[in-house]
Amino acid sequence: MNWFFLQVGSPVHAAVDSVKALQTATATTPSMNVMEMLGHGGPLMIPLALLLVLAVFFFFERLIAIRKASKIDPNFMNIIRDNVFSGNVSAARSLAKNTPNPVARMIDKGLQRIGKPIDAIEKSMENVGKLEIYKMERNLSVLSLVYGIAPMFGFLGTIFGMLQLFYNINASGDFTPAQIAGGIYTKMITSASGLIIGLLGYVGYNFLNAQIDKTVNRMEAASAEFIDILQEPTR
Repeated sequence: MNWFFLQVGSPVHAAVDSVKALQTATATTPSMNVMEMLGHGGPLMIPLALLLVLAVFFFFERLIAIRKASKIDPNFMNIIRDNVFSGNVSAARSLAKNTPNPVARMIDKGLQRIGKPIDAIEKSMENVGKLEIYKMERNLSVLSLVYGIAPMFGFLGTIFGMLQLFYNINASGDFTPAQIAGGIYTKMITSASGLIIGLLGYVGYNFLNAQIDKTVNRMEAASAEFIDILQEPTR
């Protein structure tokens, strides 16, 4: 009977000991928050942080500007058409001047050129359109710069860290797996940070370009519609 209880008790005690060992290992495992981890990245984390701030600031600055430029009253061109057909060009120009978006400014330039050849009107509106596109694309180069150089800064930090690690090993003669793993872990933080910042900059840059393309399509459609309005009475 005692032999039976010893056989049954042994697996139970082993399971209890395993749970206690797991709890002890979990309790003694060092934890590190995000800020502490980033702090181990070294001095190159400073320019990476500046690149992140620039990317976030110019993304939202351009996003607000592009959203503002893309807003236009759906009846805008209908009102312009009615005023042009009725010969009230001054009212059409007043509406275009009081509408703060690229489409209205381009239409206003076309209204100013009424009476001249269609080619001259199209050329004037095209020039205004190019200027408006340039205004929308302004500062987008900052985002392209961020997604271009942020990963390079990250890799540079890793290279400097590895050089420092091997120099310390050569100088001290210590060559332990813990020392190697700790050095590599610390310096890989810059690579991960650089890649993440570069990815955010790349996504933001392409998203804003897509929004600009939508606004450009509206401008082209409005320009074509305005030319049709000018040619309508002669058909």
